[in-house]
Amino acid sequence: MAPISLSIRKATPADLPAVLALVRSAYRGESSRAGWTTEAGLVDDQRIDETGLLAKINEPLGAVLVAEDEAGDILACCEVLKQSDTLGYFGLFAVNPLRQAGGIGRTVLTAAEEYAKQTWGIREMEMSVIWTREELIQYYIRRGYTRTEKTKPFPYAELVGGKALRDDLYFSILIKAL
Repeated sequence: MAPISLSIRKATPADLPAVLALVRSAYRGESSRAGWTTEAGLVDDQRIDETGLLAKINEPLGAVLVAEDEAGDILACCEVLKQSDTLGYFGLFAVNPLRQAGGIGRTVLTAAEEYAKQTWGIREMEMSVIWTREELIQYYIRRGYTRTEKTKPFPYAELVGGKALRDDLYFSILIKAL
């Protein structure tokens, strides 16, 4: 496959429908099973609703970044959030399941780290990954992240239109010096 040319920019409210569809297709349901980052076997919900995504797009100390191909189709997105003067958060990472494993994710992750450094002077990036997702944790470790001893509870009460399929979920916290 030829290298892909991506344009990465900050999402606007007009991007809401496309980003919402992308996130849902990459995390949940049958469409997510086409990629390797699915959580469909762990959680049966919609991942995020319009209100939650719009809040992330409009967050003054955050940004939802989107990656578009040459045709203007949004292939990937992520959220970056300033947590303190030195610490940022990376999340809501989604790549079109049919386009995963081709370098898009690596490009978006690098761009998000650079955005946080340039925009807010962030020196460390933190993320949360469901503890059972060892292949995903290893992906981030290969990108320079370190698994910490910290964990975070899974938000069972905040699921959108569905339920968790397991009752032992929590997040492992990873961190990277930028």
